[in-house]
Amino acid sequence: MCDKHQAKTGAGGAQTSRRRRLWELGHACHCPLVGVGMPLAALRKLVGKITGGAVVADDYEVHVGVVTECGARNRLSEALQKELERRYAGVLLRFKSAKDSAAVAALWRAAVANGDVAGAFWAGLTHARCTPELEEQMCRDLHMVQHQAGACARADITRFHAVLEENSRMTRELARLQQRSAAMQLERNAELDQHASQLMQLRAQLVGRDSLADSLRHELEQLRASIPGLDTRDRLSQRLSQVDERERALRNQLADLKQELAQAQAALAAAQVPAGAAVHALPQAERGAAQPLTEHVIRMPERLADRSILCVGGRTGNVATYRALIERVGAQFAHHDGGLEDNANRLEASLAAADLVICQTGCISHSAYWRVKDFCKRTGKRCVFIDNPSISSLARGLEEADLA
Repeated sequence: MCDKHQAKTGAGGAQTSRRRRLWELGHACHCPLVGVGMPLAALRKLVGKITGGAVVADDYEVHVGVVTECGARNRLSEALQKELERRYAGVLLRFKSAKDSAAVAALWRAAVANGDVAGAFWAGLTHARCTPELEEQMCRDLHMVQHQAGACARADITRFHAVLEENSRMTRELARLQQRSAAMQLERNAELDQHASQLMQLRAQLVGRDSLADSLRHELEQLRASIPGLDTRDRLSQRLSQVDERERALRNQLADLKQELAQAQAALAAAQVPAGAAVHALPQAERGAAQPLTEHVIRMPERLADRSILCVGGRTGNVATYRALIERVGAQFAHHDGGLEDNANRLEASLAAADLVICQTGCISHSAYWRVKDFCKRTGKRCVFIDNPSISSLARGLEEADLA
């Protein structure tokens, strides 16, 4: 091996730049070079092309035969040289920049570290600056790489079998899930068919109801057309119902007014006659009816005497009775109708001058109601709200003002 390498140098140790050929390499380099540099399939194809027939030998026999032929220049070694040059042209270009054996060694070590040794092994062995020592070191490194590759291959085979087993398990699981999915799809399709059938039935029922409604509507129009003056009768019937309702409301209002009139008359009678004498002078049958108002008059405390009492709202016809009832207990009476006729701007002045406010909520505008409520809340003035404009309600309001 060393003699062949030294033959490439000239006299005096001068080095040449020509790369070595395959048959110029040492015999120890041929076996790893053929085994690593040429895949078996490509090698068998190349041998079959050179021999002109199908290769019937096994892989080992093909490998041994090619390694033997690489020792000399022949058709097979020349074809293999050309194939290696073509296959690893890029790596050869990278190694071409190396100017000495140290640079070639550095490129080789980098290729081993990266795990890409096939092209680097060919480019390094055939490089013009490859020394016998470097050639031997490259063969040693490649030998160890092959051992490591064998160990990795065994580990890969183990992992491969594990992956195959996992793949088989997942294939079975996938088949089971596909069967389940198909069953669920069939069930879902059955449900969809059932829902579609129900939807068709409901649509048919809806069409039948619409047809029945149209038929009934048509019959109703025919009946209305057959009865002359039906619209007029409907309007008269509605008008009669409104009149009846209005009559009932007026009757209820009349009854309330009669009751208030009776209460007002009783209050006037009690105010004109001394309280004790009025009670004794009344007949026994009327004494019970006059008792409540008399009690209100008797219960009016002295605390309301000389006080200014403002009555906001109420019926205009009852104002005189309000005045008589309040002045009967010695208080001063003031009245404001809540903005119906009196000036609404004078309401706050009347509120400020009063000691007690009686607000008749049933006979007052909304604006006056809120003004009274806001004023009394801001100033802390006593205010009694009553919702009935009757005399008895006013008397109870005055009693409530006393009890508070």
